[in-house]
Amino acid sequence: MKRIKTIFFIILLVIILSGCWGMNEPERMLYIHGFGVDFEDGEYKIYGQIINFKNVAKSDQISSESDQSEVGYASGRTVDEAIFKLYNSADEKIFWGHLTYIIFSEEALKNDAMKGVIDTLIRYRETRYQVWLYSTDDPVKDVLLTVPIINKAIPLSKLGDPMNSYQQGSLVEPVDIRRMIIGLNEPNHEMVIPYFSISENWETVKAKDKIAQLSGVGLITPTAFKGFIKQEKIYGLRWLNDKTKRGEVTFSLNSDAEDVMSVILQSPKVKVKPVVEGDSVKFDIDIKLQGDVSAMPRKIKKNEIKKNAEQEVKRQIEETYKEALKKDVDIYRLSEYLYRKDVKAWKRLQQNGKVELAEDSIRTLTVEITELSSGRKSFTETIR
Repeated sequence: MKRIKTIFFIILLVIILSGCWGMNEPERMLYIHGFGVDFEDGEYKIYGQIINFKNVAKSDQISSESDQSEVGYASGRTVDEAIFKLYNSADEKIFWGHLTYIIFSEEALKNDAMKGVIDTLIRYRETRYQVWLYSTDDPVKDVLLTVPIINKAIPLSKLGDPMNSYQQGSLVEPVDIRRMIIGLNEPNHEMVIPYFSISENWETVKAKDKIAQLSGVGLITPTAFKGFIKQEKIYGLRWLNDKTKRGEVTFSLNSDAEDVMSVILQSPKVKVKPVVEGDSVKFDIDIKLQGDVSAMPRKIKKNEIKKNAEQEVKRQIEETYKEALKKDVDIYRLSEYLYRKDVKAWKRLQQNGKVELAEDSIRTLTVEITELSSGRKSFTETIR
């Protein structure tokens, strides 16, 4: 009887352990971290960024003796065809479960490549909806080949981990596949994604570094790409976003251009009230912020700082709104506020999910800094 139990136990172990026979060996796979998409001459041009996990596992500061990544290239009439051509040049099986971000070229967005890429990737269980989406008008390959400052591990770059730096300076909220799908399926059926360019504003004693720099937004709809808005025109976007952590405004205190100061603003609380007037709708916007002041050019009253900072925030919001209107984009998703508050009015006024907007569609815009701290007892300069 004891012998029969032993044989049964061995057979059971064999059955259980047999489930591991089809597993892939981790050291026999290549890991995609970033994915680039371009479109030219009727074909998709894809770029796969393979990272060296040996360096990532060691420390944040990697060894300069080996490359952090390599970028492979292939093209095809469909995304799948291009990917399988990429497989033909790979030495090992490519694993997509660590895909972190996708960057689209301007031509790819113009030719509706985003839809095809997302449809292809999310059909496989390896890939996730938490993949970041970016746009660029620089060569996609060059963006993928950028290396983080002081040669830190690539997964810690601004492309690989955008939320880290977003906590400190919130210019454009990162967008992943999940949020993109939701945003395009609901009114106003338009989304913005971060726009990156290649910059050389960091350098070592040896040479200038090429880094990926957040430089604006790309404007996406389900059927079209409406262009880019560069950084200097999108500052207002952050103030109508409850997820904004921190941002700064700089303004002149008087007509003297040299008499300027900056205020750090945090945690905007946004309320948007749609007001239906016959066959049109207008919006009352109320924004409350908290502020911090560090350097002060002269002795100044708190109310004067608050007034100037509030006016600058208001100016930025209006500037971004008007710039987006030139491209027929509801950048603040005002149509969605009407959809949520009064769906009957939205159904009556909407066209393709969006209500018609004009420069005066924002009826009132109120900005209030409810709390302003200087970290000291008085609002005076430190050295007088």
